[in-house]
Amino acid sequence: MLPLALTMGDPAGIGGELTLKSWLARQSAGLGVFFALDDPARLAALGKSLGFDVPIKEIAAPEEAASIFDTALPVLPIKLGAAAKPGVPDPANAPGTITAIEEAVKLTETGRAGAVVTNPIHKGVLYQAGFKHPGHTEFLAALTGGTPVMMLASPLLKVVPLTIHIPLAAVPAALSRALIEEKARIVHRALKENFGIAEPRLAVAGLNPHAGEGGSMGKEEEEIIQPALEALRGDGIDVKGPLSADTMFHGKARENYDAALCMYHDQALIPIKTLDFDRGVNVTLGLPIIRTSPDHGTAFDIAGKGIANPASLIEALRLAGEMAARRSSSK
Repeated sequence: MLPLALTMGDPAGIGGELTLKSWLARQSAGLGVFFALDDPARLAALGKSLGFDVPIKEIAAPEEAASIFDTALPVLPIKLGAAAKPGVPDPANAPGTITAIEEAVKLTETGRAGAVVTNPIHKGVLYQAGFKHPGHTEFLAALTGGTPVMMLASPLLKVVPLTIHIPLAAVPAALSRALIEEKARIVHRALKENFGIAEPRLAVAGLNPHAGEGGSMGKEEEEIIQPALEALRGDGIDVKGPLSADTMFHGKARENYDAALCMYHDQALIPIKTLDFDRGVNVTLGLPIIRTSPDHGTAFDIAGKGIANPASLIEALRLAGEMAARRSSSK
């Protein structure tokens, strides 16, 4: 099994603490081998300041990680432009953050790492250093040439927002049959290949209250969503909807599908963050590589205090390992 490549994220955030805590939990959480792309001295100093007993071992290549992982955290060194201070982001360290992502992608694409797991970045800091992409996911797509689809996954629910970081008022115009069909097909394929679900079942939310109530509360269901779903069903995809969003996320309803496709950001993220906030994992589908990430940000306000919850990163590492194993066994 190839090791997982874990990026540093913004070194002023909680990523380093989460990395150290995840390594400490490696046995109790049943994690496979991973290595960090980070500054070894930074991690060692951070661990010491937090009172964590985490031996750091610098490696020259991912192939060394497996023999080290039981006794030390393997770290593939990434140079930083300035000393990292918890809670104080510095644009001088943006190149290191970006290099860690680029290197992790390259190692995964070339078969030397099994998947990319990314610690949180802060886009505002990266923009100051000339970063040109809207976010992490778009950068990964540019590096790999994939068509990214964001999924939030936990043991209780998997959701996909069909539109993401746009104003709510812009959502209706952004929806189209082509968008719904393309993303639904990517999700359907990923549920088979990455999650091991032989016959995936999709549920699609309506845009309007009560899924439009027969057109009395909006026409998008009749004119856009329903025709897209009919085309998907014509290709043998099991898809339900459009469903009223206010009744599709309770326990009994969730038994009827494997993933829910939602029309906009909050329609998808509010249910999963309410049901399973700490274990949610951001999974990027539609890329030629596997990428997962914790479902939270850099949390500068608590960085360096030793109180960051590693549950989401642990789940991201666990899920990435499971997905990589399935891909490997299917080849």
